[in-house]
Formats: sequence, structure tokens, C-alpha cells
Amino acid sequence: MSLDPQLLEILACPVDKGPLYYFADEDALYNPRLKRRYDVRDDIPIMLPDEATVVEDSEHDRLMARVASEGLTLSFEA
Repeated sequence: MSLDPQLLEILACPVDKGPLYYFADEDALYNPRLKRRYDVRDDIPIMLPDEATVVEDSEHDRLMARVASEGLTLSFEA
């Protein structure tokens, strides 16, 4: 199961209030500006700053390559 499209339209990073990428197959939301990854557990986004994972440059590059190759879009236009 994946997140509701209407929910995705309003989800924002709790730190910078900006849009996120959603990786359904990885159960994750990603903020490329801060390199923060938020887990989605049981279809519930865990949007607590303390629960976020700051990713390394190599992981950021991998995620952004997926964005480019799969044509993923941000949760909303900033």
C-alpha cells in the first residue's frame, strides 16, 4: 500500500517546511535540501525531526539518480 496522493500534496519537511520526494518501494520520504530521510511505517509518515536519518552523500546521489530516472516529483511546488 502507498500513501494517499492527497496526503502527499500537503506533506512537508518539519524542519524547513519544504516539499519531499516519496519512495514508495523504500517506505521513505526524502528532503534533498537537508539530506533527511523520513521513514513511513505501516503507511504512516514518521515526520519527527529526531526520527529522521541524515543520509551520506553517496545515498543522496543514489536517491537523486532515482528521481531523475523515474521522473519523480516533489510532494508539492514550493
